[in-house]
Amino acid sequence: MNIQMEWYRVFYWTAKLGSLTKAAEQLHITQPAVSHTLKQLEGALSGALFFRSAKGVTLTAEGEVLYSYVEQAMQMLDIGEKKMAEMQNLLLGEIHIGASDTLCKHYLLPCLEQFHQQYPDIRVHVTNRTTPETITLLKEGKIDFGIVNLPAEDPKIDFRPSAPQQDCLVGHPKYAELARQPLPLAELHQYPLLLLEPGGSTRRFLDSYAGAHGTTLHPEFELGSLDLLVQFAQSGFGLTFITRQFITEELASGKLVEIPLTPPIPLRHIGTATLKNVPLSAASKRFIGFLSQLKTGILPDIKFTDE
Repeated sequence: MNIQMEWYRVFYWTAKLGSLTKAAEQLHITQPAVSHTLKQLEGALSGALFFRSAKGVTLTAEGEVLYSYVEQAMQMLDIGEKKMAEMQNLLLGEIHIGASDTLCKHYLLPCLEQFHQQYPDIRVHVTNRTTPETITLLKEGKIDFGIVNLPAEDPKIDFRPSAPQQDCLVGHPKYAELARQPLPLAELHQYPLLLLEPGGSTRRFLDSYAGAHGTTLHPEFELGSLDLLVQFAQSGFGLTFITRQFITEELASGKLVEIPLTPPIPLRHIGTATLKNVPLSAASKRFIGFLSQLKTGILPDIKFTDE
């Protein structure tokens, strides 16, 4: 049977209202169109669905049985449409985000706090991984988008910068003498160096920066997180590279001193990673739209607007 969904819609409203004319008004079609559609449905089902009279129509026994199922289907469709509307209006939904521990703490968390205040019914799931691992999760469909350190490349992914970050060389106050003038990068090997473990985007960026100037970084300690680098540097174990925006308090208090380098470390960005040609949910699009406004790296206190 080649029965169209619209036939059931006409059947539903005719049965519910008990009138072909009222059903036509509800559906914004003509009364003859309603009558023709019902005849097509009855023909396809090989049975009468209505008793017709001058006062209107009533269901046959067969029509009653069909109506009990069609009514449930129409109610479920109505619920589905309402849920879709709620999701579009950000009254319902979920976001799955991938980001490193460092980006979660220093960048993502403040954004999520504001987003949650405005959209408390949106559930947010965050998976903590390095930038390369986040990209893998994205391609596997396990997250909606990633917050990553740029530069990064992958033919299946769109990367969009959202906030700048400036790496700097820092150390314990005992290295304050080095801060008096720029330290040549080629002389960095004279001092103990602390770096993140190989494999992450930050370590790759720093190795590339040094290599571009004919230097290789030789760390005495390789640690697994930015927080550990900060702690070890504050304890005097050596010099390390840290994103300046993440250690403003330590620099202001004098627990760490910044040592200028020549040539200077290039500016890089935090960015969002999304799969090419894969549509995002309304909640994800709204959140990414907010992140894209953070060009200065300072979280603005703004309201979300429809795109």
